[in-house]
Amino acid sequence: MAARHIVFAVAPELVLLDACGPLEAFWRAELTMAAEVGAGGRSAVSDCADGPAGVGRVDGVGGSGGPGGPPGTNRRAPEPIAYRTTVASIDGGVLQTFPGLPVVTERLDSLDDQPIDTLIVPGVPVDEHCTLQPELVAWIRRRAPQARRVCSVCTGAFYLAAAGLLDGRRATTHWRDAPHLARRFPNVRVDADPIFIRDAGRDEKDSVVWTSAGVTAGIDLALALIEEDVGHAVAMQAARRLVVFMKRPGGQSQFSAALAAQASAGGPFEALHSWMAAHLRDDLSVERLADRAQMSPRTFARRYVDEVGRTPAKTVSALRLEAAARVLAESRRPLKRIALDCGFGSEQNLRRAFVRRFGVLPLEYRERFESAVVPRHAPASASAAAEAS
Repeated sequence: MAARHIVFAVAPELVLLDACGPLEAFWRAELTMAAEVGAGGRSAVSDCADGPAGVGRVDGVGGSGGPGGPPGTNRRAPEPIAYRTTVASIDGGVLQTFPGLPVVTERLDSLDDQPIDTLIVPGVPVDEHCTLQPELVAWIRRRAPQARRVCSVCTGAFYLAAAGLLDGRRATTHWRDAPHLARRFPNVRVDADPIFIRDAGRDEKDSVVWTSAGVTAGIDLALALIEEDVGHAVAMQAARRLVVFMKRPGGQSQFSAALAAQASAGGPFEALHSWMAAHLRDDLSVERLADRAQMSPRTFARRYVDEVGRTPAKTVSALRLEAAARVLAESRRPLKRIALDCGFGSEQNLRRAFVRRFGVLPLEYRERFESAVVPRHAPASASAAAEAS
């Protein structure tokens, strides 16, 4: 079977790491596949090969000495086993990426006579007034139906949306840019929490579209694609080579401020939010908050949803989770104390909230996100054994 052609269609202002993460994952899968077919079960290529072109062929990437070799050498790269990757742009040539490292790209129209298995659009810097490259949008719209699947990393979702590929579909992007994506493309069902989303469409004829969050989520996405293509074992080995989780628990809310979407400086409830954050142990019912805001409960609840976009109860939950997550990552305080200080009342309530929101138990969260400055010899929670059991 021919190697699957993975095409990275990049805009001139490409965010480099949004492309490099998935490229690295596909390369690691190639290393794993090479190890499987190597003589005596040994890998034909070292784990420390020179860059993504070390195995297979990675168009647009490589040193002057030829694919995978240092300058001055002519080592020939083996034929790809699972993947052949191409980094391409409308005009081709060297792109001065964001934040500045140049990347050599092919011309996208040079691929017109080549089949594309997977089309990936990496992220670009966006703001409320950004202009997407119309030629790239048109190329994506034309070639996407011919690809087996179409993907985006981070704000690459803006290009897929502009090409009409996300209309009526559920999609994600970086949590910070999700509100902008939803406003600019109201036909897209934006979900800001997942690390990535696979949307197969409503009809069997619809193409599969994957969208993912920022930078490292591109690696999560690539590992999921690899698992779909060549199985769990290869994807797991690629993840091990990258020293990342095969399937990361939880969503983007683990890595962003819980109230990022509501942090409207100068808004009518800014002072109330500050007071709530300082009184997480207190009664934060609608009646109590309405009294603090000097409104009737009914008026307060209605105005709050209008201004903030969520109910007061959801804000309270987000504030308490954010506070508990921060304490877990920055200290070795016992779960019982964290539950009380953050307003959960009991360890059981704290565990339920973490599993419901993040998909992991509090101590699992601590293990994954604990700050390097927290002394490892500090007294562990007395409840650790109870939670593990």
